[in-house]
Amino acid sequence: MENIRAELIKTALEWEARFSVIPQITSAISEYDAAMLVGCTEDQYSHIMIGRTAVTKGSDFVYNKKRYQIKANRPSGKPGSFVTLVGAAKNYNWDLLIWILYDREFNIQEAWQFDCIKYKELFEKKKRLSPDDMRKGKRLA
Repeated sequence: MENIRAELIKTALEWEARFSVIPQITSAISEYDAAMLVGCTEDQYSHIMIGRTAVTKGSDFVYNKKRYQIKANRPSGKPGSFVTLVGAAKNYNWDLLIWILYDREFNIQEAWQFDCIKYKELFEKKKRLSPDDMRKGKRLA
């Protein structure tokens, strides 16, 4: 799978170089990467994703009876493209949230995990989340 991940990223980066805007692959890559970070194997991940869609409500995947919600950011590498805004969870139908910060080539720079209760306590009333907010979780990478 690592090979297919690399091919997807290579193709997306080539597309971006040619047409200026990268295809939206961050969600798919980050869900896969998060699963690997928590110990899921590629075969397990493939199996647990059967029947899921890109718009499945609640969690992004379930592993070891835990529902995971994944958020991720990647700067484009263009001038002024620093990550300053992190998307907030829109629901709390999950047990653990993982936020991943990538570099331009989708190499993981940081990954942080929150349980739902702690995340809600810290951010439910906050209007804008930043990378510094996400660094209040448990570091995974």
